[in-house]
Formats: sequence, structure tokens, C-alpha cells
Amino acid sequence: MIQTIILIVIYTITPAIIIYLTERNSIANRIGTVILAYCFGLVLGHIGLIPSASAFFHELMAANKKFTMQQLLLLQDQGLITASDILFFKIRKLQDLFMTITIPVAIPLLLFSLNIKDWFRMAGKTFLALVLGIAAVILIVGGGFFLFRGQVPDLWKVSGMLIGLYTGGTPNLASLKMMLGVNPETYILTHTYDTVIGVAYLFFLITIGKKIFRKYLNPYPRKDGYFEGSTASINGEYKGMLSREKLLPLLKALGITIIIFIVAGLLSLMVNENQVMIVVILTITTLSIFVSLIPQVNKIDKTFELGMYFILIFSMVVASMADIKQLVHISPALFFYITVSVFGTLLMHVFLSKIFKVDADTVMVSSTALICSPPFVPLVAGALNNKEVVVSGLTIGIIGYAVGNYLGVLLAYFLQGM
Repeated sequence: MIQTIILIVIYTITPAIIIYLTERNSIANRIGTVILAYCFGLVLGHIGLIPSASAFFHELMAANKKFTMQQLLLLQDQGLITASDILFFKIRKLQDLFMTITIPVAIPLLLFSLNIKDWFRMAGKTFLALVLGIAAVILIVGGGFFLFRGQVPDLWKVSGMLIGLYTGGTPNLASLKMMLGVNPETYILTHTYDTVIGVAYLFFLITIGKKIFRKYLNPYPRKDGYFEGSTASINGEYKGMLSREKLLPLLKALGITIIIFIVAGLLSLMVNENQVMIVVILTITTLSIFVSLIPQVNKIDKTFELGMYFILIFSMVVASMADIKQLVHISPALFFYITVSVFGTLLMHVFLSKIFKVDADTVMVSSTALICSPPFVPLVAGALNNKEVVVSGLTIGIIGYAVGNYLGVLLAYFLQGM
């Protein structure tokens, strides 16, 4: 219980400390709030506050996450799991709750300040970025299958999972595990390696990657000549948020956000479990876009910054869940296959986008939406100092969720016959 309370405090307060550091320290400011949140999260996950689970319990979790405490205590009495496993389960549930809340709350706040009408001039490029991104995933994951065939058991199943994962997200990965009958050990390793490589991918993208790609690809066509050289920032203007003048309107915006969240939650009750994430994100995004068209809401100051605060919480939680120690059981071929799939897809996406003249910022958020899933789009948009691409990224991610399972199954059975 004490550890749970400590984690709640750390998850909610640390982003404020990170923001304070970036405002007071030039080095921290250059690193950025998002990267610092990931660093804090990774440290938090490996200092002993969050216990490790046994290999047997990891298999149980992969097979079924809907355990009751009575069932877990019975397994403990039978000597199958330990007290540390039970504490790990409780903390994992807390982390899942944070992720369930922070992203649905963050997305409306991030979208309220956007000028959605301006986005429609980029709709064609957004669709093109989506098509090129999916093509890159299929080419690289499919090509990697032939490169690593014979080195990874049931590689055709792993390939199907990766297609679903990198066109949709974790819900697609879990769905394809069940549809393709992937064994728990392979699923756990795939998920663990993807988490570690995904963090490296994001670090690359928001540090040196964005500079390289902006030189190689076309610039984003901002209005009034506003570009990356501007001193404006979409994730660093937190000063004054707690003043009465700013706080009361922000509380109103937060109230609207909660209403949107409740509506999305109620609608999600009408669909099966595999469709919940699609329905929730689609509903929240759609309602938020409509609400942003209301001038009284669109003009509320600091809504984007408040949304980014929730994103920083999400970043810490995700990073703290990455278990680096699982890599002692590394399967080199699987690890390198996933690495090639992630970074190979990014490079192929950039190459194709150069040919079809898609701008750098759209490419990077679309790649993020496909490789890492929609919740990470605002992180990259913040690093790019371009909030205009948030809607494009979320749109691509949502479509990816919808098509990921279909593409994953189709490619898996196609490769099985090869």
C-alpha cells in the first residue's frame, strides 16, 4: 500500500519538477521535458521500488490479465507465485489505470487550441503519409522475415504480430497473439524488445532524427512563415498556469474533457474488448475536434500545456514499465528482427516520402503513430514544436488501429505459405 501511494505521488509530481528544471537549467531545457520524463521513468523502474515478477507470473499475465486477488492469493498458497508477484500485479494495475486516464484526458486538451480548419489543407498529405507508412511496414517486416527465417520459431506469427503492432498498436499485438496462437514466451519477448527499441526510436526521432529528416525532406508549410526557428514553444510555456486568470478557464476545459471521456467510456461498453481502444480514441478525437470549433473553448489559454502535463505523466509510467532485466533472456535473432523492423520502416518511410514530397513533420508524426501508436504523437509534436500535426498523427494512428489486425493476419498466413 505504501509503495502504491509513493508511486502515485511520484508519477503526478515529478512532471512539475521536470518542468521546473527545464525552465531553470539550460542543459535540461535542451534535453526537453519528454526525454527527461522517460529518463526519470526508466530510473524509477529499476531502483527497486517496482518489484520484478517471476517468469511464471509473466506467462500467466500474458495469458490472462483479469485475475482477481482471491485467485492470486490461492496461487500464492499453492506456491506457484510469490508475494513479490502479487505486489507487481497491484502496481501494474495502477500503471494501467494511469495510462487509461492520462491519454483520454490529454488528447482533448491538446486539441482544444488547434485550428482544425487549417488542418484540412494538409489532409491529402496526411493520407499519403499513411499509405507510405503502411507500405514501409509491410516491405521491411516482410523482407525481414526472409532474412531471419529459420532463426526464430514461428517467425511467420511474429511477423504478423509486428505488422499489427506497427500499423496499429499494443491492442493489435495482443489480438494477433490470440488469433495466431503465439506462445506466451514469444509474446513476452516480443513485447519487451519492442518497448526497449521503441524508447530508443523515440529518443532518436526527437533528438538528432528530427534535424536530419528536416534537412532531407520538405519543410512543413506553416502559415505566416512560422517554422522551427521560431522562439515559440508548444511544450514549455507553463508560466502563469496557476494564476486565477488562467486557472478558472483551464478548470472549465478540464470539465469538458471529463465529459468527453465519460461519453467515450459509455460508448466503449457497446463493443467487444478488442475494439475498445479504437472506439475510445476515435470518439475522444472526434468530439474534441468539434469542441475546438467553439471559439470560447478554442481561446482558452494553456490547454495544450495542461495536456502535455498529462503526457509527461504517461511518459514516466510507460518508461517505468520497461523491464531491461528481461533482456538477460535475449533472443538475438528476434531482437535484431524487431530492431530492423522499427528503424528499417522509419528509413523506408522517409525514403518514400522524399519521392512523393511529403513534409518532414508529417512523416515523423505519422511514423510515430504507426510504430508507437497515437498516444505518442503529442510527444513528438511537442519535440517538433508543431502542434498543427497532432490531428494528422492521431488520424493516422486511429486508422492504423482499425486496419492493424486485418493486415497482421493476412501477412502472417501469406508468409506461412512461403
